[in-house]
Amino acid sequence: MTGSRRAGELLAMEGSHPEHVISFGKSKGCYVSRGVAVLLGVFFVSGLVATGLLVYHYAPQERVGSQESLLVPRTPSTERRPVMTRRRTNPTKRPATTRANVTRKKPPSGTKTKTKTIITTTTTIPFTTTTTTTGEPFQEDIDVRLPNTLKPLHYLVKLQPLINGNFSILGYVEVEMEVLESTSNVTLHIADIITKNETIRVAPSGDLDGPGLRVIKHLYDHERQFYLAHLEEELQQGHKYVLSMEFTGYLNDQLHGFYRSTYRDADGTEKMLAVTQFQATDARRAFPCFDEPGLKATFEVYLARSTNMSSISNMPIIETIPVEDEEGWVWDHYDTSVPMSTYLVAFVVSDFAYLSTTTNNKTLFRVWARESALQQAKYSLQVGPAILTHFEDYFNQSYPLPKQDMIAIPDFSAGAMENWGLITYRETAMLYDSRVSAASNKQYVVAVVAHELAHQWFGNLVTPVWWTDLWLNEGFASYVEYIGINHAEPTWKVMEQFVLNEMHIVFSLDSLESSHPISIPVGHPDEISQIFDRISYAKGASIIRMMNHFLTEATFRKGLSNYLDAFKYENAEQDDLWRQLTTAAHQDDTLPQDLTVKTIMDTWTLQMGYPVIKVERSPDGTSATVSQERFLLVKEADSEDTHEYKWWVPLTYTVGDDPNFNETRAKVWMKDSETHITIPSLPTKDQWVIFNLQETGYYRVNYDQDNWNLLIQQLLADHRVINTINRAQIIDDAMNLAKAGQVAYDTALGVYNYLGKETEFVPWAAAINNLAYLKEMLARTGGYGALKNYLLDILVPLYDSVGFDDSRDDPLLDQYKRQKALSWACELEHPDCLQNAAAIYAHWMNNPENSSIISPNLKSTVYCHAIAEGSEKEWNFAWSQYLKSNVGSEKNGLLSAMGCTKQVWILSRYLEMAFSSDSGIRKQDAFRVFGAVAANEVGRPLAWSFLQDEWDAIFEFYGKAKSRLIKSVTSYFNTVQQLKELRLFRREHIEDLDSASRAIRQVIERTRINIAWMNGNYDVIVNWLDENGYSTKLSSA
Repeated sequence: MTGSRRAGELLAMEGSHPEHVISFGKSKGCYVSRGVAVLLGVFFVSGLVATGLLVYHYAPQERVGSQESLLVPRTPSTERRPVMTRRRTNPTKRPATTRANVTRKKPPSGTKTKTKTIITTTTTIPFTTTTTTTGEPFQEDIDVRLPNTLKPLHYLVKLQPLINGNFSILGYVEVEMEVLESTSNVTLHIADIITKNETIRVAPSGDLDGPGLRVIKHLYDHERQFYLAHLEEELQQGHKYVLSMEFTGYLNDQLHGFYRSTYRDADGTEKMLAVTQFQATDARRAFPCFDEPGLKATFEVYLARSTNMSSISNMPIIETIPVEDEEGWVWDHYDTSVPMSTYLVAFVVSDFAYLSTTTNNKTLFRVWARESALQQAKYSLQVGPAILTHFEDYFNQSYPLPKQDMIAIPDFSAGAMENWGLITYRETAMLYDSRVSAASNKQYVVAVVAHELAHQWFGNLVTPVWWTDLWLNEGFASYVEYIGINHAEPTWKVMEQFVLNEMHIVFSLDSLESSHPISIPVGHPDEISQIFDRISYAKGASIIRMMNHFLTEATFRKGLSNYLDAFKYENAEQDDLWRQLTTAAHQDDTLPQDLTVKTIMDTWTLQMGYPVIKVERSPDGTSATVSQERFLLVKEADSEDTHEYKWWVPLTYTVGDDPNFNETRAKVWMKDSETHITIPSLPTKDQWVIFNLQETGYYRVNYDQDNWNLLIQQLLADHRVINTINRAQIIDDAMNLAKAGQVAYDTALGVYNYLGKETEFVPWAAAINNLAYLKEMLARTGGYGALKNYLLDILVPLYDSVGFDDSRDDPLLDQYKRQKALSWACELEHPDCLQNAAAIYAHWMNNPENSSIISPNLKSTVYCHAIAEGSEKEWNFAWSQYLKSNVGSEKNGLLSAMGCTKQVWILSRYLEMAFSSDSGIRKQDAFRVFGAVAANEVGRPLAWSFLQDEWDAIFEFYGKAKSRLIKSVTSYFNTVQQLKELRLFRREHIEDLDSASRAIRQVIERTRINIAWMNGNYDVIVNWLDENGYSTKLSSA
């Protein structure tokens, strides 16, 4: 614990309370006659109505969805407020107002707990407080951490979600706690839950049926999402106690906590299911708990369901028993879990079907989906067990649970969630249909499966103490997923793809002054949600890959295995990993004895950004001076960042007269204390050098002009001498150095001269991806015509070589190369490409039942450009196919393609549909629709206007600001007017942007960079195009 008491402990003191804390005393109760009770009830209801009217007319109005009550579920205006009743077999015997009443009975046979709780109904009206609070705007200095006085040991959780009723959840929880410091209060997390205060008990673990400790006051802190129980006497240090309570929750439609999802079966009947998404801070929406990753405990779960449905959770079911007095309902009682964090607890209640197998005669592996989509789960069932078994070997650590379930959810906010033993997926991340889905969809499925299975070790078995080290979860899973894919599909060359999919993308974000370190202190849930970004995932993966190479694979694996073994079922920080890796490195002599992994890696995790390594060779070429500085796209003259950025850099290099790209272990270490070093023994000045072999280091490289010229000559003479990944690196580094003004565009574009001979996908993709920036910057300028002609000169030969006819038997990267070539040729309005796309789409419109007319790999190009060049008829056909499709990837492709139309009114209608609950577009897919319209040159101004005009409605639709919307529509802003609009948008909505504050800073910085680029490079590019024969200037005579 830090120097002062935690906020929760301060709140629990007996003094005055902050405004956002509500205090309730505990009364002893009294008895009255039935007539008096009725009269009092009438007075009470009348008072409530009068008070409500007064509050409605005179109180400040709080935005629905901007802050959610800890006690009362807030629902968007499109939803009915739930009535806390449920349908019974004989509804006439049901009182109008009920509660979940928990009584203790002897445990059923086979139950491991000391007590059993049965939810029954009663006519007693509970003393339930449903007070609403108005929270203050989020303040960054609010400490939302729980007190350090208690540690949870075990939870018993009983939940009855009324999926087909009014969406309420009848709940009961017991949590056994160990007292670390004597205290007179218990603090738990709670959100969107109605507590039943008269049922809340605290008793010693050995005397649960005794009188317990008297609760004298209940506090609810809306801002921190705390429930606090003040006790009459202290809990004694070293003793164990159990807190129990009944409560009512709500199956929301916000895709977090315990929420509801819907789908239509083959007959068109709407079906409901209940599913959880708890990471990072939403377990508290399902049951009161100690909702921090460092507070692990075991969990025993009971889920009530109707007999026509099934349920799954983290552990296997050990028994199913009837719900007393509830005909048609049963309890599924789950085995006690291993110690784990609350965010990994999961439940699903559905009518889904499953396929199963067993790995090594040990682990039951099941895949679940809608019955009509179940066959699409076969590929996941094929690769999942193979990857799980491979990770057991790779980590030298057995998978600890008896089963692994994976389930595809129709409505899911993320790609997937690694809940221990029950991984939940968006349908597109787990389901694959080879007849309909592209090769890229197949790779996406195996990548997400591998990523989530990697989390079963990194994140689940060993969990960060706090979200500061989220990157230990996500960075490792993002790197190890490639190891899993490579095992399942060894011909795909996924290790080559890593630089495209991870490094080159995150380099762009990490070159901003508004980036952030990988390991960053966070507290409030709004802060936590913002670090689930490319820095934690892709930069984390990139520096782990770098570490793998400078330590060597054998040492890296030994250190990981020791780390997992030392901290299994516990929590760790990055320093714990550094110590284990250092020990392994010293044992294997892969690091000097006086150098630690911590010394190296702290420079990569505790400061943001990355270096550009400058290599200046001597006049004769035989030595080079190497220096480092932080790479920034624009260095702000008035920057407030005075930190001196320096890294421990593993330098690897090879030379033209004896090229060897396989030695990726550091030849030389450049220390963070060194301004420059000298590399001797290089070849003469007529031979090139290349640094950062296979781009294993997380840095860019710049050379003197002579060495750049030698590399360009080598690429023209025989590009195959240079490793494939390094060819992509040279292109990406040159173009981004030019973008930052550190290399002339004449040099960077000179690298492209060899591309006519290039046959590999990875260098081609790097080249095209970088040209996209030039295209977007010039798209609305007079210079675009010349650039377009230049781009066609590059792309048409590639287009002609790959052809429009697809072959699914080609190597995967050849299929990707064809997709890239065709997409760009059509985007640049190459006539042959557009004619082919329109003809194939028209053929499909005439034969809509024939799914084989358009190759899955070509669908994204054909759909988009046929709709773009077509009319309302083509758009309406796509919409009808979207509604009919049973395949998630096909639905996604059609949603994206419908954003390609050039019909302004259709785009406007499409945006409105995206954020309407009854349009047929799922809430999870609104991002896709908005992003598709924003990517369209015609649609981008519409999307930006829509975001500004409809911000309040969008905020309410999601219940929070969504940074992805802001980023997608502003990524290529490059005018002073657009910058003014962005700044005005931030000022007008500053109170709504807590969960997107970093994103808004980044898009403003990126817009400034784009403006600076236009000012400094537009004329340079236009002149270069003119000098190279691509001018579109008209004659003035």
